[in-house]
Amino acid sequence: MPEHPRIEELRRRVQKDPSSIAFAQLAEEYRKAGSYGQAIDTCRCGLERHPEYLSARVTLGRALIETGDLDAAEVELTRVLDVAPENLAAVRGLADIFHRQGDLEKALDFYRRALTLAHSDPDLEQTTVDLERAIGPGAAPRDVPGGLSFDQARDELMSILSDFNGPGGRGAGSATPALSEPAAAPSGASTMPAPPVAVAVPAPASETTCMAPEAPADEIVGTLESMLDAIWAHRHGRDAGS
Repeated sequence: MPEHPRIEELRRRVQKDPSSIAFAQLAEEYRKAGSYGQAIDTCRCGLERHPEYLSARVTLGRALIETGDLDAAEVELTRVLDVAPENLAAVRGLADIFHRQGDLEKALDFYRRALTLAHSDPDLEQTTVDLERAIGPGAAPRDVPGGLSFDQARDELMSILSDFNGPGGRGAGSATPALSEPAAAPSGASTMPAPPVAVAVPAPASETTCMAPEAPADEIVGTLESMLDAIWAHRHGRDAGS
């Protein structure tokens, strides 16, 4: 059976000019066709002349994964991330490597990183959820609205609360809406602003937290998540109970 015309064309170009960067395209076509050995050989030969060609190194790493040479693949993909830390293919490749090696926590870290870069990828989302379940709640950050990690959610919550309680916020007379507007005060009653939203979040030493330091960690997390759900829904115009 004749080879794909694209592979034949690229191979002729590389044979005509061994220094051509077309080797990277040829190697990728080999990889897509399942010819992993040829993809690896083509990458290694071309990278001797063009060692900084990252796309070829990604192809090499991904082909090595398919042949089961995970250690060599990790070396190649890590080298890519040293130069281009947001290279999605390299991040996802490393996630797959750690997954295959059984290092689920490390794999989960890289799958989350890949999901952040991909923004929307159903397969990545499902893999992340599956790993979180496999590892258990003690080892994985909790799920929060918007796909943020727990630490990111805490930072987001602090930012939102500053809109209400910080300089120029609701506590200082700003027009920023509260989670629920209080009923109109009777005539002659005090018009003192409502107290700030109470939530258990880490605070600097100079501030007072709403929950005693000795409160159980699960209680703190539960309080934070409940408040975040309500505030997130309010900020984005959604019903928190939906």
